[in-house]
Amino acid sequence: MARKTLFHLLGWITLLIFPISAFWALWYFEDIDFYSVLSLHELAENYWLLGLQFGFYYGILVLAFAESGLMAEEDLSQTRFIQSLKLNWGDILFMSFCAGFGEELLFRAGIQHWLGPWITSIIFIAIHGYLNPFKPKTFLYGLFIIPFILGLAFAYDYFGLWFCIAAHFSFDLLLLRVYAVEKSII
Repeated sequence: MARKTLFHLLGWITLLIFPISAFWALWYFEDIDFYSVLSLHELAENYWLLGLQFGFYYGILVLAFAESGLMAEEDLSQTRFIQSLKLNWGDILFMSFCAGFGEELLFRAGIQHWLGPWITSIIFIAIHGYLNPFKPKTFLYGLFIIPFILGLAFAYDYFGLWFCIAAHFSFDLLLLRVYAVEKSII
């Protein structure tokens, strides 16, 4: 299977299977309905606009950190992988939305409901491969990402699910766009 096809398949899995899993678990174990989990009423509160800004600005900090003398490009194999995919704007928008929507529903509305913000955030970073003790610079990068993920975890209670979705979306959108081309914007 071509890498780009696999990339899109992972996007669809994240967009569909992650939220379905969260909805099912919350409904089955907690009797929480679909509409309560989705929190559509929060869209009118416009916290999602703050989320877009938060994700974008933290993304700029991460890019500056990744390009600092502390980090070496060769330690971030995901960058090379993303560049090899030859992503266009549609691919980047699609994957950013899939990750923002699917992962935030699973982790914030689902897993965090049982494990709390700290453990959920560490699991989230570890699953993405950034807490690998055998790759010190990747581990350092993961430590730099933890405040963003913890910020989302605690913001979930104050600003809601859609703040988290928007922040995750804009963060991924910026990083995917920058890493999809050879040169960054910083």
